[in-house]
Amino acid sequence: MQPANLWLSRYAKLVVIVTLALITVGGTVTTHKAGLAVPDWPTSFGHNMFALPWEYWEGDALLEHSHRLLGSVLGMLIIGLLIWVLKAEARPWVRKLAWASLVLVIAQGIMGGKRVTDISVEWAIIHGCTAQAFFCLTILIALALSPEWTRPLTGGVNPQAIKGWKTLAWVGVAAIFIQLILGAVMRHLDAGLAIPTFPLMPDGSFFPKVHDARIDIHFTHRLWAVVVTGIVAVLVAKVMHLSGGDRRLSRPSLTLAALVITQIALGASIIRTTRAPHPTTLHVVNGAIVLGLCFMLAVRANRFSKAETLPPQQS
Repeated sequence: MQPANLWLSRYAKLVVIVTLALITVGGTVTTHKAGLAVPDWPTSFGHNMFALPWEYWEGDALLEHSHRLLGSVLGMLIIGLLIWVLKAEARPWVRKLAWASLVLVIAQGIMGGKRVTDISVEWAIIHGCTAQAFFCLTILIALALSPEWTRPLTGGVNPQAIKGWKTLAWVGVAAIFIQLILGAVMRHLDAGLAIPTFPLMPDGSFFPKVHDARIDIHFTHRLWAVVVTGIVAVLVAKVMHLSGGDRRLSRPSLTLAALVITQIALGASIIRTTRAPHPTTLHVVNGAIVLGLCFMLAVRANRFSKAETLPPQQS
């Protein structure tokens, strides 16, 4: 197996960071309902997007235009990543992932544009959910290019033991992604305060007695959060029991547990602060990180559970 290219690995990690920054800016745009603040695309107020006069750089237009510019920066970074991977990386599947990242980032730009030109909530939801999938793709590429990809497990853990929680990790990824979809639908239906109290209904009951689309999607989001929390709790317990002290497994699992607790607290604070901008956006960003960490665990479990693909374990 070829040695890792350290600078390429660092560049891939930079792509992950910029992707998360773009999700943060996009979440801020949605929180402030600024998605249509710039009413045209691919131009901005009829101007070249990269040469927008300064008088337009204010308020909601500043947020939306910054989102577009950062998306363009990410697109250029992805082009650089693809060129570098094609030049330096021999593994066909990693090269295919780099191509997939380019296709997906272009698709994301087009979907963002369609959200504006079609004035479409549906495109906004799809755009937000695809951003989470793209984030996971960048994490996978960064993991594959990292020197840690080829390092054997430490602590004497048997790779076969990891099979005991590998499937659960992928179930966790799916459950968290479903929760993010529910959250995206809820945000774009402006249902964040459809149930204005937490954790119970205004009348003190657990289940809502009045039903409409906004209340039902909000309550489903809350209910599925309980499912996600249960899955993550079992997953973290299994990882800590079977990781053998390998920090590539124990560290993200402990961080995942802490961030799920944080996510619940942020969700509650959204209700209690009547959807204040900072906790609302942080809830989106933290949710993306939770997905990314669970995805990282699942990928590493998939990698480490295949003993034949690993170098011999250290004693």
